[in-house]
Amino acid sequence: MPHATIRLIPGVDTNLTPTLNQAGISSSQLIRYIPDPQLGAIAQKLGGWTQYPSTSVSLPAIARALCAWEDTNGIQHLGYGTENVGAGSAVVGVITSGSVQNITPRNTVNASATLAVSATSGSSYIQITDATITGVTNYDSVYIATPIAIAGIVLSGLYACDPNGYIGSTTYTVQAVDVLGNPLYANATTTTVQVPRITTTASSSIVSINLPAHGYSVGSTFTVLTSTTVGGTTFYGQYLVNSITDANNFTITSTTTPTASTAAYVNGGNAYYLYNFGVGSIPSGTGYGIGGYGTGGYGTGTGVIPSVGTGVSAVDWTLDNWGEILLSSPIYPSSVPFQPIYAWEPLSGSPTAVVIPNSPPVNDGFFVAMPQRQIVAWGSSFNGIQDPLLVRWCDIGNFNSWVGTVTNQAGSYRIPKGSRIVGGIQGPQQALIWTDLGVWAMQYINLPYVYGFNELGSGCGLIARKAAGVLGGTVYWMGPSQFFALTGNGVEPIPCPVWDVIFQDLDQTNLQKIRVAVNSRFGEISWYYPTISGGGEVTAYVKYNAHLGAWDFGTLSRTAWVDQSVIGPPIGADPNALVLYQHETSTDAAGAPLQASLQTGWFSIGDGENMTYVDQVWPDMKWGYYGGAQNATVNLTFYVADYPEQTPRVYGPYPVTSSTTYISPRFRGRLVSFGISSDDTGSFWRLGGIRHRWMPDGKF
Repeated sequence: MPHATIRLIPGVDTNLTPTLNQAGISSSQLIRYIPDPQLGAIAQKLGGWTQYPSTSVSLPAIARALCAWEDTNGIQHLGYGTENVGAGSAVVGVITSGSVQNITPRNTVNASATLAVSATSGSSYIQITDATITGVTNYDSVYIATPIAIAGIVLSGLYACDPNGYIGSTTYTVQAVDVLGNPLYANATTTTVQVPRITTTASSSIVSINLPAHGYSVGSTFTVLTSTTVGGTTFYGQYLVNSITDANNFTITSTTTPTASTAAYVNGGNAYYLYNFGVGSIPSGTGYGIGGYGTGGYGTGTGVIPSVGTGVSAVDWTLDNWGEILLSSPIYPSSVPFQPIYAWEPLSGSPTAVVIPNSPPVNDGFFVAMPQRQIVAWGSSFNGIQDPLLVRWCDIGNFNSWVGTVTNQAGSYRIPKGSRIVGGIQGPQQALIWTDLGVWAMQYINLPYVYGFNELGSGCGLIARKAAGVLGGTVYWMGPSQFFALTGNGVEPIPCPVWDVIFQDLDQTNLQKIRVAVNSRFGEISWYYPTISGGGEVTAYVKYNAHLGAWDFGTLSRTAWVDQSVIGPPIGADPNALVLYQHETSTDAAGAPLQASLQTGWFSIGDGENMTYVDQVWPDMKWGYYGGAQNATVNLTFYVADYPEQTPRVYGPYPVTSSTTYISPRFRGRLVSFGISSDDTGSFWRLGGIRHRWMPDGKF
């Protein structure tokens, strides 16, 4: 009887029918390919994972971001950001040497604060009293969402609190400055204060605004961050200034025509304060910071009891490091947009991340540009209303400076095409910005323009915020309907033979949960994505081996990922167990069997109309690691049919080991597909040249 060896084509292909995919693999689970000079590639079991850190650490909610870095003392840290914990806040945490520290930024909102503000003539320090919020210190900042006019100054935006020293339990100061940070001095000692007053005229879209010493000019942008209805029209967002009546009054055009002639103050005449709290040592006798945490005078003493607020809300985070400093920014739509950039330095002793006071108040994401080290924020803002196409960056080596001048290298640029920026990363030798339509290069060119922007490709936009990654010198990303790579030849689409599995089952309502996962150890880049049947969460992955051009796919949930780093092999977040796993560290799935499998397409085991009879199969595998125990148990299953669409007859599974000489499945048919699977622990396998013995066995 003749013998034949089964040789498989590298990669999984689901675009072909199983009949066309003869000698190919049609389905896979937790496998990978390694290069081979004769066969091109060989399939093997995927590397396993163990919990990180080794001591049990459970996350409070699903992690959406990870960042690994090392501080100047050579200590490794892993930062993570979760979505909201139930109806509460999100969490930003740092794992250091197995210990976890919660550094979640903390804030609180007084959306209808009574206007109690005073100014002293010739001073730039404005005093604010908020009877609702106590204990504001010089470690805090306040975002004033409703402009406040007093003594020739308009307060609006983000301010550091108590820059000139602590005032009282319900009173603090902010320093009035212009966009460049220069002090603005009060022209009177007064407590007369006002927020913008809107006056509408029935059937007219021209609307008058009263704001003392407004400082606007024709073409300037007037912003309303607290939704206010006047004359039947709701005002919110940005409005161009049409005309200047005088120093205290100007006009804008309403987007809808008011139905009544009336007037009202923005936010009902109240202030809107959003506080961001930091924690540090405060003057002696105040209680907090005296003795150990939870001992001594917290809540006692004669001075201030600092407010600590509550954790910020988020559905996602951007994390990156600025040297030893961890940077973070939340993604969370709210009534008053506020998604700033927070900083936390491990050597500072600060228990929480604190807002960078001069950073843009709203961002959809950011990254740190190298080698000149600048924070680049995209989907950013100047005035609190997000511009989805705006890119802003800070000065070189100084994330407290964001307004460009002739003496620094801060700046901004608005992408001229597309409807929004979807994502951005620092790539090899240049930064890349993706819109929904295409990809742009952001190249450092020094002064006076600092960065040059060039469109690299159109029709190749990014599908989700975290769907692009760098492997070697190439950038890969997932678009709305295909995959792309930026190579030396420009933007190139990557043919995807498993397209059907991904894009026909992709949950289009949860695209922002897609996560790229680079595994540089094996030249692989994966995308974890939500499926239609997955209940809105990430349940599946597709993987591309960049060295081989081979694809595979399977089911596995990872909602955040960091590649090989100072901590070691890649780390991923499991949304089901709410733990972190370090990959490529085991043969198993955190102590459980790693159930790897593959199934081939149909082989035509006979010529013409003849049936074929197979009576023996000789397994050939690598049964363990080199120099290790050859102890794997692999299951062989055969699927036999006479016609492509016929329900196959199943033979097996047959467990085989290194001591198995052959098995005798004894099947008869025209078409056969075979499957390989394993469910044991502590083992590894790699596919070899499986042989079978066969003979013709009639036509029917």
